[in-house]
Amino acid sequence: MATVADSTATPPRTPILLSWSGGKDSAWALHELDARADVEVVALLTTVDAGDGHVPMQGIDGAVLRAQAALTGRPLVTVPLPAGAGNDAYTDAFAVGLAQARALVPGLADVAFGDLFLADIRDWRTALCARLGWTAHFPLFGRDTAALAQKMIDGGLRALISSVDTTRLDPAFAGRAFDRALLAALPDGVDPCGENGEFHTLVVDGPMLSAPLSVAAAGATTEAGRFRIARHVLT
Repeated sequence: MATVADSTATPPRTPILLSWSGGKDSAWALHELDARADVEVVALLTTVDAGDGHVPMQGIDGAVLRAQAALTGRPLVTVPLPAGAGNDAYTDAFAVGLAQARALVPGLADVAFGDLFLADIRDWRTALCARLGWTAHFPLFGRDTAALAQKMIDGGLRALISSVDTTRLDPAFAGRAFDRALLAALPDGVDPCGENGEFHTLVVDGPMLSAPLSVAAAGATTEAGRFRIARHVLT
C-alpha cells in the first residue's frame, strides 16, 4: 500500500563552507549558522601567507589556526597567498580553496562570510563567488556593530587583539582582550568590531569552540608595515 510522505520530516540542511579568519566575526558567524536548522557548516576556508603560514592581517600563527579550527570540529582548508598579493592573486587562491573544499564535500556550492557592513566588499565577494559557481552568504551583515560586539562578549566569546592598524588606532591596543573595557576605551570613530580594519582578533574561547584555546604571547608586539602585531603561540 502506498504511504503518504511524513510532512513533519525535517528537510535536509544545506552544506555551507565558512570563510574563516580565526577572528571574532567569522567565529560568531559560525555560532549563528550552527543555531540555524536550514544550513550546516561542513568546512572552514582560510588563506595563509605563503611564506610563514600566518593568517594575513590577523597575524595568527598557523599552528594556532589549526588548533583553533580543530576545536570547531570542522576540517580546515588552507590556501597559500603570496606576500603583497593583489585581487587577482587572491581570486586565484580563493578559487583553489573552493575547489579543495568541494572535493571534501561533493556538491558544496554555498560559502559564508563574516562581513558586517562594507557593502562594496560584500558585492565584490558575491560577484566573485557567482563567477566561480558558488552562492555567497553574509549571516551578520547589516548588524549594529556596537550591539553585536556586546552580544559577542555577553555570549561568551573571548578574543585577543592580534593586529592593529597604527594609522587608525594606538598600537598599545595590540594584545589586549576584546572585552567591555576595550570597547569603552576605543576612540570615537573606531568601529567597535573593527570593521573598517582598525583591528583584528584571535578567538580563544566561545560557544563555537569545544574548549578554550590555550595560547600565550610570543614576546613583545612587532611591527609589520603600518600594523602592530601581537603574536601568540600554543601552550
